Amino acid sequence: MKNISIILINYNTAKFTLDCITSIYKNTTKTIDFEIIVVDNNSEDEDYKILCEGLKKNPDVVLHSSPINTGFGGGNMLGFQYAKGQYVLFINNDVVLKNDVLSTAYNFMETNLSVGVCTAQNFDEHNNFVPSFDHDKGLRKLIFGRSFLETINPKKYPKRKQEYKTPLEVNFVNGAFMFFRKKQFEEVGGFDTNIFLYFEEMDICYRLRQKNYSCVLLSEAKIVHFQGASTGISTVLKKEGFISYLYVLKKNYSYLKFKIIQLYLVITFLVKPKKWDLLPIAIKGGDLSSSLKNSQLEREIAR
Repeated sequence: MKNISIILINYNTAKFTLDCITSIYKNTTKTIDFEIIVVDNNSEDEDYKILCEGLKKNPDVVLHSSPINTGFGGGNMLGFQYAKGQYVLFINNDVVLKNDVLSTAYNFMETNLSVGVCTAQNFDEHNNFVPSFDHDKGLRKLIFGRSFLETINPKKYPKRKQEYKTPLEVNFVNGAFMFFRKKQFEEVGGFDTNIFLYFEEMDICYRLRQKNYSCVLLSEAKIVHFQGASTGISTVLKKEGFISYLYVLKKNYSYLKFKIIQLYLVITFLVKPKKWDLLPIAIKGGDLSSSLKNSQLEREIAR
């Protein structure tokens, strides 16, 4: 059995995917037995050709192609079907390893059986430290903000903008690097494929914590994350993220708590013109009919 199955998604960013794979081979000790599974999420033909040509240098890498773009959760769950490792690492393709993070994560999980997922400390392409975890985005966070919560209750809300020297238990880890014990990942049902993009990590970490598994930032494991390179930034993606956020809240919180948050958001957006584009989504409250996933499926049916 493999120690670790590494799954990454390519979507029109073949160069990043190939650089990520190169960094994995370069920084991983020979004692770790791993496999790499790449899922191409229906990239353009030219990018797919670049990917296939580049993977010839690493014939052990397995490539699976999806006929449509299934998003983050769907693409990763497609790759997960082929995973043979006792641990599974879901890593963004716009990440490169700074050190032997696989050994660090594997050794930590082997001796900390109550941990459901761990992540690495993130740095940007200029080697600047960036936050590597977050707090649940519930009502307290919306009203008071991160800084206030981190000041009054640092144990429950550790400071995000701080580099740590020891492992730290957190609410949810950065989605760019999520290292799971396969058994626990399966126990909570894996990624929710109803979510097309964003907040998958908040959702699955919440479900892990409900099963009494903790989520941990590993101080020794370090990665470079080219922020946003795998998805880009646009108004469409901002709206998609907000749809996902509301869906995750509605799914995991009580009806009353969700309705209070929804009402707060609607009232807040009414007085903030810059947020008016999100107001219809807030009123609908996590309705997935406007999700990019739905539009992908509609295009496929129309073919």
